[in-house]
Amino acid sequence: MKIVDESCSNPGMSLTMFAAKMEQLPLVESSGDIIHLCRIVIKFHNGQVHGVFHKKFSSFALFKGKHGASFIPYQVWPSFKPRDQDKKFIVALRQLLVDYELAGGSNKSLSLKELRVGRDLSLLCKVLQICEVENKPLLLIWDGTDTPPATIQSKLEDEMENPLPLQVEPFPLPRDILLSLPDAGTVLRLIVDEDHEVLGLHLLKTGRWVKFVDLNCELHAGLWHVKLMPYTKLRFVPNEDPLILESERYCEKRLSSKFGRMPLSSTPLSHTTVTNLEDVPFVTLTNILAHPQATAKFRCVVRVIAAIPWRIEDFRSPHGTYRIRLTLEDSTARLHAFVYSKDGETLFGDYPAAVDLMTKMRNLLLGITESNNDTETRNPPWIQCCIKSYYRDKNDALGSRCYRICDTKVRC
Repeated sequence: MKIVDESCSNPGMSLTMFAAKMEQLPLVESSGDIIHLCRIVIKFHNGQVHGVFHKKFSSFALFKGKHGASFIPYQVWPSFKPRDQDKKFIVALRQLLVDYELAGGSNKSLSLKELRVGRDLSLLCKVLQICEVENKPLLLIWDGTDTPPATIQSKLEDEMENPLPLQVEPFPLPRDILLSLPDAGTVLRLIVDEDHEVLGLHLLKTGRWVKFVDLNCELHAGLWHVKLMPYTKLRFVPNEDPLILESERYCEKRLSSKFGRMPLSSTPLSHTTVTNLEDVPFVTLTNILAHPQATAKFRCVVRVIAAIPWRIEDFRSPHGTYRIRLTLEDSTARLHAFVYSKDGETLFGDYPAAVDLMTKMRNLLLGITESNNDTETRNPPWIQCCIKSYYRDKNDALGSRCYRICDTKVRC
């Protein structure tokens, strides 16, 4: 760890600690907390001064930082012996931390709504879940905001053989995890490729706000991929931090709002579609996926990012029945929704011969313009639509649940 005091606040001094078990090492709750060290050895290595903690004769105690008031440590080494005179040093260090800016990495933390492709990004976020996917940790992080909608770069004709993925992970999240996620705001997947114990992720607990410094962010198939790098730093942020308090107030306000489940970037909403359920409140796709009943109707704001089939001539069967699969996304999830029979006539109208009009409608939904008529690069608009869920197997209603577009009409 890196430690500082009044005499050396920048760049600080490195401290190496040894213990028989991971649990015996300092489990620092927040960056900026105070550690009292006794009988450590000071050494020179590569021209730099650093401290070494030896379990045989060294000891430590951990105290809350600038937001603390107690002189009772929250973790101690068994042989640690407190002294009355130590209190004045703790008070002085807490005062030092009021105006102290932690060094290393970008000082500015981005919210998820400010996310961008690049390296050395810092995120202040809440850890919702810690999962394991293909023997690697996968962190679900959130701050109540939405990641920016991405331009879709894929050929519509490739959707049958190479469909856009519905999520970052290879398989959908288990239902119990899905049920625990917030109703609004992007739940970002943070992929861990490096040794997570070295990075300190073994100390993470769900429900904690943390700051990741120097992350790498990429876009794949329109999905945000955030990765920990070998030089990424993890900082535990106290719950009393003003930025966290501000974020929590924002989250509470959004979740209590009538329109809080609409994507932040969807306003003003386009008039591409209208629905017959104007009085039904908006929900997110995560709400739909986690709904406890197998059959229900919903109203949401989404983007149509893919269609099978994509050719207008193939939207109907030889008998004139609409049969299309749309891929929908919002700021929380993606899902497949079918357009079938009468619902297709409501959506597009009964225009079997009006190819030009049908093409215009399709292009409006998928974000195809005259300048990108190759259908490879698209920026679909936010539209409102109604979705109904149904099941294919009565014995496994939730497991066989599917979705259809209903009560929705495209306006030209």
